[in-house]
Amino acid sequence: MLAQTRYPADAANHQPPLLIVHGLFGSARNWGVIARHLATTRDVITVDLRNHGHSPRATTQSYADMAGDLAAVIAAEGGPIDVLGHSMGGKAAMLLALTRSDLVRRLVVADIAPVAYAHDNTRHIDAMQALVLDGLTTRSEADRRLAQHVEDPALRAFFLQSLDLKATPPVWRLNLPVLADQMPLIVGWPEVSGVFSGPALFLSGGRSQYVLPEHRAPIRGLFPKARFARLPEAGHWLHADAPRAFEETVAVFLTAQG
Repeated sequence: MLAQTRYPADAANHQPPLLIVHGLFGSARNWGVIARHLATTRDVITVDLRNHGHSPRATTQSYADMAGDLAAVIAAEGGPIDVLGHSMGGKAAMLLALTRSDLVRRLVVADIAPVAYAHDNTRHIDAMQALVLDGLTTRSEADRRLAQHVEDPALRAFFLQSLDLKATPPVWRLNLPVLADQMPLIVGWPEVSGVFSGPALFLSGGRSQYVLPEHRAPIRGLFPKARFARLPEAGHWLHADAPRAFEETVAVFLTAQG
């Protein structure tokens, strides 16, 4: 079972829980603040995907496997529940909805489409593996060392959230070799014949290129009730760039009538 954190609702309610699924190199802890804010009217559950955070290590990172992991979490909740997935987690959530629609009430997909992408994140894995961990004791020193391989300070800060500095020597809470090996599957999209007929929101960042106009046709082909919204000032990490607008948009969609 995936490692998970539950944020109980602030008040008694009759809404189903919300499951939040992080993206590549992320973890449940990245979503803590968002989860607490969305837990005003429902329980919120965040998970570490396989090969991330505190979840089990595996030899594969296919979307079928990730969707199966999520299905097990929801089944333990008695499902169906609402599901929100970002980036890689959004693809896993989409495949879950398409193959196990009985487990998903409403779906929120954050800045990703059901298509294969040409980019490759292997360079980020190379950068993390190149980080010299011996003698590393502080996050500031880790940032200084990682800066030799990653120029963007925001990206470094994101990666370093998965570095366990309490271990001796420090270790990455990411199964980097498997993620590198499985990268073609991660940036790809599997063949799938199902359709999710429930409500689905595709929320993207206005400064991101992950969800383009030409992606709307394949999205609607698989999710006929899809709605689209954009956060103009946000990029791919829209929940970090515009957290309050992100929370408000998600909350309105999940509680909308009809």
